[in-house]
Amino acid sequence: MRQSKLSSLNESLINISSGFFVSLIIWIYVVAPLWNIEMTMLDNLGITGIFTVSAVIRSYMWRRIFNHHLHKNK
Repeated sequence: MRQSKLSSLNESLINISSGFFVSLIIWIYVVAPLWNIEMTMLDNLGITGIFTVSAVIRSYMWRRIFNHHLHKNK
């Protein structure tokens, strides 16, 4: 069964959204203190947001590529 483009996008968004919160926590409590980086919460959200958007795009593209190739040979 093929996965629709909307289903691919929804799955990617749910997966990456949960990753957003994990990444934000890691950035605030691990990365920033280890490198002694002082930033505002808005800066933290902005940096994490940039990587989250890129992860959604990357995840969606890979899912569509694999879905296409998986079902092309059947």
